[in-house]
Amino acid sequence: MALPLVAVVGRPNVGKSTLFNKLVGQKFSIVEDTPGVTRDRIYAKCEWLGREFMLVDTGGIEPDSDDVILSQMRRQAELAIEKADVIILVTDLRCGVTANDYEVASMLQKSGKPVILCVNKCDSLGEPPLEFYEFYNLGLGEPIAVSSVHGHGTGDLLDEVLKHLPENAEDDYDDDYIKVALIGKPNVGKSSIINKICGEERVIVSDIAGTTRDATDTVFENETGKFVLIDTAGIRKKSKVFENIERYSVMRSYMAVDRADVAVIVIDATVGFTEQDSKVAGYANEKGKGCVIAVNKWDAVEKDTNTMNEFTEKLRKDFSFMSYAPFVFISAVTGQRINKLFELIKFAAEQNAIRIPTGRLNDVLSYATSRVQPPSDKGRRLKIYYMTQASTKPPTFVLFVNRADLFHFSYQRYIENQIRETFGLDGTPVKFVIRERDTEDTK
Repeated sequence: MALPLVAVVGRPNVGKSTLFNKLVGQKFSIVEDTPGVTRDRIYAKCEWLGREFMLVDTGGIEPDSDDVILSQMRRQAELAIEKADVIILVTDLRCGVTANDYEVASMLQKSGKPVILCVNKCDSLGEPPLEFYEFYNLGLGEPIAVSSVHGHGTGDLLDEVLKHLPENAEDDYDDDYIKVALIGKPNVGKSSIINKICGEERVIVSDIAGTTRDATDTVFENETGKFVLIDTAGIRKKSKVFENIERYSVMRSYMAVDRADVAVIVIDATVGFTEQDSKVAGYANEKGKGCVIAVNKWDAVEKDTNTMNEFTEKLRKDFSFMSYAPFVFISAVTGQRINKLFELIKFAAEQNAIRIPTGRLNDVLSYATSRVQPPSDKGRRLKIYYMTQASTKPPTFVLFVNRADLFHFSYQRYIENQIRETFGLDGTPVKFVIRERDTEDTK
């Protein structure tokens, strides 16, 4: 399902990011410095009165020098116009209406897109001050008084957003299609892989505009199955995303992962593993997607009989946080192992959607706990009463225990390894939900 897109635009220091965090309910500007996990994003899912949409913080208009203010502002506004279904223009009560506000408002009026005028920093309750009424001059209709710090008026703002949201667009694909997002840094060969597939196999059903509004979904069928290939923009470190247009490219890549069943993390064999590869792979892992790691440009690497084994061993250490993901060494130039890539994609999708009977799960649990006793602390030992699978995509298991605090991460990993040894689950992350059951042991 492709969610509607709502863009927050405005000058620097009008409180866009504060408003963004208030609306989504968490501080997305915080970065968790953990391998394989990234939380520094410029978009987030927002929900109001049962409707979900994607909220995008465009960032402040920060020109490189004074002489490019208007061009940078125009680029920011044009991008917001092009990509969004609804636009929130954030202004500052304390500064009043500025020339830049007029410039952006004029562009937005010509777009035909719904525009909601938000006058931020109205921090006092009651009737807004006289300065508030100056914002009617922007010609964007009735302004909404908001305090992004205190939350005043955000409900009215979201009510207005809902009035203009289009219906959620469903992916127009049957269940037997596997949606695949190719992700990675720029210039690793993602588009070349798709072009090679399209040029060689010549069994394309159609090229249709993707519901992510920018990507093109390549609908493809071969002897392995039916696939929807989502080509995405390259993802770079946030520190290197200078241009506003590339900010949107990063956003679209993450949104493509959200849509996909399987993420193919493409890395450059001539460069090797980088920190950013860890970040993009970590996002797919965090979202519970089936994962395959494709090492592209293998044809450009000088090889001997041990090269692939040595490369694989190094990558297993680099991707230790997602050891379940299979590797495949390919070449978009020669087509080497492209068929193998499709086999792994299909396998990862099947594993991501697998469902294991409760009885078989508890047989594994009984064996695992008899082989290695659960941990104890201060005379209290962990008891795992039973386990069941709650959902798929990814496989999610609920374990009922006497004390959740005794279920250490290391023992969870042990149980996970036992499940994987028995049932496979290659190509997919798994998740555990720990529930305490009321017994006398917990008192």
